[in-house]
Amino acid sequence: MILVIDTHSGVPIYRQLMDQITRQILAGQIRPGDQLPTVRELAVRLKINPMTISKAYSLLESTGILQRQRGVGLFAAGPGGRKADQARSDILQDQLRAAAVLAVQLRIPLSEAVEQLRKLYKEIDTLEGKNT
Repeated sequence: MILVIDTHSGVPIYRQLMDQITRQILAGQIRPGDQLPTVRELAVRLKINPMTISKAYSLLESTGILQRQRGVGLFAAGPGGRKADQARSDILQDQLRAAAVLAVQLRIPLSEAVEQLRKLYKEIDTLEGKNT
């Protein structure tokens, strides 16, 4: 599991952890049933407060992204069902909102912004198809 924390991003560290773990689960990089590092292990590795990791883990558990096995640890619940669909949708919505704000600030017309998204989507989708 690769996690990168940016202390200068303005995004709380627990939120960065949640977002990155969720994306990795939804993308299949962390598979259902994979055990996550303990709070202590991750705190040492990332050099951050264990309470921050505990908060991220607890929130991910409450949303069903992670499952706790008492006395064993936390495990990826896996992408599936409506919760996974909603999580993917929420992640995309956040990114598109940021792009929309930027387009409005730069006074780029909606039609041009949509066309740029369409072109990028087709370009990336074509590349993804070649890699599979």
